[in-house]
Amino acid sequence: MKYSLLIFATLAWITSGCGSLCPKPSPIERAAAPLEGSSSAGTPERDNLRDQRAEALARFATGVTYELSDKSELAIEEFHKAALADPSNEPLAIELAIRFLKTKEADKAIVLLSKSASLPQASGKLFSLLAQAYLSTGQTNQAITASRSAIRKEPSSIFGYQVLSDIFLKQGKPDEVVKLLGSASRQTNGEALFFVGLGELHANLLRAQPKEPDAVKSHGLDALNRAVTLKPTNPNVRQKLADVFNLLGETKKAAELYLELLEEYRDLPLLRDALREKLANIYLRSRDKKKAAEQLEAIVRDSPTRYPEAWYYLGAFAADARDLDKAAEYYNRALVVNPEMEQAYYDLAGVQLSKNQAGEALKTLEKARSKFSNTFTVEFFTGLAFAQMKSYGEAVRHFTASELIANTSDTNRLNHLFYFQLGTAFERNKDYAQAEMYFEKALKLSPDFAEALNYLGYMWADRGVNLEKSRALLEKAVKLEPKNAAFMDSLGWVLFKLRQPESALEKLLKAAELNEEPDASIYDHIGDVYQALKQNEKAIAAWRKSLSLEPNQEIEKKLKAASSSL
Repeated sequence: MKYSLLIFATLAWITSGCGSLCPKPSPIERAAAPLEGSSSAGTPERDNLRDQRAEALARFATGVTYELSDKSELAIEEFHKAALADPSNEPLAIELAIRFLKTKEADKAIVLLSKSASLPQASGKLFSLLAQAYLSTGQTNQAITASRSAIRKEPSSIFGYQVLSDIFLKQGKPDEVVKLLGSASRQTNGEALFFVGLGELHANLLRAQPKEPDAVKSHGLDALNRAVTLKPTNPNVRQKLADVFNLLGETKKAAELYLELLEEYRDLPLLRDALREKLANIYLRSRDKKKAAEQLEAIVRDSPTRYPEAWYYLGAFAADARDLDKAAEYYNRALVVNPEMEQAYYDLAGVQLSKNQAGEALKTLEKARSKFSNTFTVEFFTGLAFAQMKSYGEAVRHFTASELIANTSDTNRLNHLFYFQLGTAFERNKDYAQAEMYFEKALKLSPDFAEALNYLGYMWADRGVNLEKSRALLEKAVKLEPKNAAFMDSLGWVLFKLRQPESALEKLLKAAELNEEPDASIYDHIGDVYQALKQNEKAIAAWRKSLSLEPNQEIEKKLKAASSSL
């Protein structure tokens, strides 16, 4: 606050009551001079006013001294006393009231503003600030009265309308807001800022779900278009204009205005980056990834540490495009700039898992675990990492922990995909009863989940149990995805277990045909079926094909036994 009260209040005090071309008396001269219209002899009332002004000047000078000595609290106290002694110094009263409202000392602001508001020359801005002070202390009726005074004093100033509109919305009276804004819309001599503010009030009203939302939006856009015709030059007003177009859903117009500002002010880093961020958000909401990426890349190029979300979104775009190396790089950059960005840890771990970097994923998840409370996502991703490392016991432990967390905080997480992952972990950990339970949970939630149909059906077939149920599941999976080689192989395998080798062979040969690349398991199964059909040479050829694709001691034993029997 240093110097702000000194400069603002002194200039206003010195120039009060005089045109822009007349000589300006100093504060000391003003305090010592006779009051306007007075005789040198004076009256008790005028003497009292002169004494008050002299006291105000003395207090003000003392406050300036304290402020220059960095004794801000003492300075504020003296300025406060100066403003109370001379309520006509409205700029000082307003500055102090704003300070008191920020420090939650609304009662002080009310006393101070009320004294200034009692003077005939009190401005609409002062009354609107008084209304805010009343509202912050729950004095709604007084706030309404002050707001109406602000509007009456300055009908082409938006401040009074803003406070009164806010009051009515909080009271659940959107119809009153409609009337108020209708009155404001009839103003003809407002500046651009007034019409921008009026548009914003219509946007606020829309969130309250008024009876005629289309009309409210139309009136809001009318106000903004009136602001456009006034051709504002102030960049803050123009940015606000674009912001409100955006609020009212006119994103194309908002983007045009942001781009114009960006072209004019690209040499001002703070404004430039803010505009790019706004543009990126518009393009993100409209799912225009190309234009969003252009703005985000410009942000990280010119200000790599200012907006960590830019790195994060670029990481998400790269992940969607399956450019996993870029995605990991961008997520890491986001975390360097902002280590508190929790979601970035999980997305980075997901990318690392997709790159088969389970160890790196575990390191990332451990960092998240050390910084934030334990979550479903941390435990679930940790389970996926251990499963990828074939440490199925650990995978089961973390999947189970994630299930417990979700049961107490977010049961929506427990979907068919979650139960499928848990089922696969239990199956690979050779806990078939638990695996069966979780696969059945997945299928209860999603009966046409082909992956679960296949996995459970194959698990039963491979173990030689529930073969008819297995066949039904696998036939359904194949019907859902008739060109899926893995599903066709599973169906062939259960038919083999059901002692139907001819039908099994047909399905298995079809599976080999469907597979884009030869699969060792399919050829192993084909070899077993040929052996059951007593076609040993074909069985040997199939097993040899399987071994050429992937070494396997069990198949080597079968091959050796079959070869010796020839």
